[in-house]
Amino acid sequence: MILPNLISLARLGATPVAVWLIIAEHDRAAFFVVLAAGLSDALDGALARSLGGVTRLGSLIDPVADKMLLVGVYVALGVREALPWWLIGLVLARDILILGGAAIMYAKPGRGPARPLPISKLNTAVQVGLVVAVLASLGLGLEGGRWVAAGVWLVAATTLASGVGYGLRVARMGRRP
Repeated sequence: MILPNLISLARLGATPVAVWLIIAEHDRAAFFVVLAAGLSDALDGALARSLGGVTRLGSLIDPVADKMLLVGVYVALGVREALPWWLIGLVLARDILILGGAAIMYAKPGRGPARPLPISKLNTAVQVGLVVAVLASLGLGLEGGRWVAAGVWLVAATTLASGVGYGLRVARMGRRP
């Protein structure tokens, strides 16, 4: 197993830690765990490309680690009433759509994992950014009201755009033999 895969696995392992820290209201520690996990997402991809180590395993682990971290943290912040439930529902709906699309892709002969859409990469970054802003506000005492409010709407917009993009991709695949 190569270093980028280990980084993705570490991000996956950080998920229950981050969720517990948020629910237990250890917001300062949660901030640093989520920040490190978010930065690790950029790091593992960059390392895999620069080392020529993009693997099938890595292309599966990385998005699973992203989804698990973000879904877990968003739900935990929802429980804490730090994020609105309608946004969490939107994020979950998009992820369910992506999982369904991935299942359809794998069911087709000769198909493997698809490359993520650019809007999806942006959406992941914006989702992480919002969580970091919320946790910075809660755990570091930084005033983030306007940034968090703007982040909620930016996450909503990029989540909808990404969901539509993946929906169109799956619809096109459904028409192909």
